[in-house]
Amino acid sequence: MLSSVRRQLDQLEIQSSFMAHWICRIVPSQCPFERDITVFGRQVAHIPPLCKLNPLYEEVVNLRFRALCYLADECGEDIQCYC
Repeated sequence: MLSSVRRQLDQLEIQSSFMAHWICRIVPSQCPFERDITVFGRQVAHIPPLCKLNPLYEEVVNLRFRALCYLADECGEDIQCYC
């Protein structure tokens, strides 16, 4: 089942700027779960990035990269706001 989802994500073509913007908005550029826990100004714990535990991580990151490339190459947009 996962292999078919991976294949679909890899074969998905970005064909519009709307779709590329939507992908860039929903897929974060960094793992949102990584955190430093501080108490009274001292770091007590560190939560490592958990995104790599996601079995579809590589495909989703690749999809975001292709969306950014589409915006930069095809649409001529400045993509620094998405980084």
